[in-house]
Amino acid sequence: MAVVAAPPDPGADEWRARFAREVDHRLEVPTADQARYVALLKQALTDANVTDTSAQTLLLVDRSPQVQAAFVILHTEQDAWSFIGATAVSTGKVGSYNHFLTPLGVFPHTLENPDFRSEGTLNDNHIRGYGRRGMRVFDFGWQQAQRGWGTGAISQMRLQMHATDPDVLEARLGNVASEGCIRIPATLNVFLDSHGLLDLVYEQAVKDGRHLWVLKADRDIIEWPGQYMVIVDSLTEVRPVWSPAPKP
Repeated sequence: MAVVAAPPDPGADEWRARFAREVDHRLEVPTADQARYVALLKQALTDANVTDTSAQTLLLVDRSPQVQAAFVILHTEQDAWSFIGATAVSTGKVGSYNHFLTPLGVFPHTLENPDFRSEGTLNDNHIRGYGRRGMRVFDFGWQQAQRGWGTGAISQMRLQMHATDPDVLEARLGNVASEGCIRIPATLNVFLDSHGLLDLVYEQAVKDGRHLWVLKADRDIIEWPGQYMVIVDSLTEVRPVWSPAPKP
């Protein structure tokens, strides 16, 4: 599949610079690997019969245990693709009860499963599972996923993307660790939230007169909001230099 590289775009360059300033746990993905991930993204969209060619921002996640990364990618109306940035994440770690293999596919971010915000409370293990108070939980609804225990049967799990405990778990991003959701850095959570990268449907609802409490009043929306989180498995066998494992 041919990959069309984006021509120089001052708008994309600005958001690339903002990503670099505002987001930590960043990964510097080589150009050749960027092209490979764009190809994986395009194939996933094709497989899901997503034909929307409008300018939009997408979030791509590679669940490969050897990668564990999320990529913010801009698609232009000229069918070109611009990498905005990448960060370490954690997806599902199998082998324990109630732990799922993070499902593959294209997942729209819609109001059918409204987002909410973390209360920042500690669980029985003294962990803030959704991160600090106020962190946004991006909810993608009930999805079919493979169990990571027993016979590995398929059953339902709630697919969410969220921050994680800042004191214990965030330093471990880059390894499989979750129950099936996508754990992301707090700074990426704020970046997605404040700039509405996946809020196309939410912003349209606001324009239509709805009040959505979960949206920040002071948000600064990207010019090309989107709605798709796409999860792939690159089947990478050797950990790439650009995605190092977290320090023990």
